[in-house]
Amino acid sequence: MALSLAVIMAFVLPVQAAPSEQESDPNKLCMACHSIPGRVAKLANGEMLPLYIDHDVYTASVHGQEKILCTSCHTTISGYPHPQLAANDYRDFQIDRYVACRNCHTEQYEATLDSMHAAALAGGNRDAALCTDCHGAHDISDPAEPRQKTSVTCSLCHASHYVDYKESVHGEALMADGNPDVPTCVDCHGVHAIHDPLTAEFRLKSPEICGECHRDTLMMDKYDISTEVFETYVADFHGTTVTLFDRQSPDQATNKAVCFDCHGVHNIKAVTDPEATVVKENLLVTCQRCHPGADTNFPTSWTSHHIPDRESNPLVYYINLFYAIIIPGVVGFMVLFVSLDAFRRITLRFRSRRNGGEKHG
Repeated sequence: MALSLAVIMAFVLPVQAAPSEQESDPNKLCMACHSIPGRVAKLANGEMLPLYIDHDVYTASVHGQEKILCTSCHTTISGYPHPQLAANDYRDFQIDRYVACRNCHTEQYEATLDSMHAAALAGGNRDAALCTDCHGAHDISDPAEPRQKTSVTCSLCHASHYVDYKESVHGEALMADGNPDVPTCVDCHGVHAIHDPLTAEFRLKSPEICGECHRDTLMMDKYDISTEVFETYVADFHGTTVTLFDRQSPDQATNKAVCFDCHGVHNIKAVTDPEATVVKENLLVTCQRCHPGADTNFPTSWTSHHIPDRESNPLVYYINLFYAIIIPGVVGFMVLFVSLDAFRRITLRFRSRRNGGEKHG
């Protein structure tokens, strides 16, 4: 083995002296050993650490295209023989090495420190996602090209959620043609600073997440979806209460319905899909999740995210119209009454003072 390495190094070192070739492949010296298939190193627990790097794959990667040096990531290596591996097993090796990402990607790395992945890792879960689990190591490519790649990456750990998602109205549009308008996992959960979606804070903010798309008029017009879907939710009892909680007590839990309570989380169906939880045939069951005593007439009080009009909801429409007239009318009358009364009192007091002054004179 030592003789073969000496032979390799003897051929490689002279080549490294040529500046033009060194610039074209700055990692040629490393690849002289690491491009040999089958090379491995034995770790403390007996696992084998692969040492082979596919030269073509690395060259085509984001780092390879930028001609990043191997030693930029493997900072402890400055020559041969390399330092003794301290990792007990392969996962230890990955956990030990991934922190090198912060040297170039400081902002993204620091964002991950506040994520639930980092919290899980700090809590002893060695399977929690690292930079290299999502982006790869020597084969790093654009994480969002094609767009489907993002959710496929998340599926490596969150397989059950991915199965639900890819069969949803969002997932089907994404996986079929990479639709740029439907959300991928990171659009709802974030990219590096991924927070726990089971917290009260996330629940209260979830309507705003949905609203990023569903109150976008230009986007919704493309799919013949009204932005009233979002506006009517915010205006009703559920949405108003959730909004108040979000502003006043963001850490306090509320049992008021948010979008995903009715429509689903990862398995959201189109409202025209017979399996959708909000179609007429399934709506009562959906309501009974929060209102167990609801009867068959209960869902009829819901106007289906439409602003009531004379044709579809005449009773609600005229009640709303009544209050729209009577409330401003009463308030306006009271303001006028108080203003006139104040004016009268001020006028009388002014006259009284003037008359008193004239008598005194």
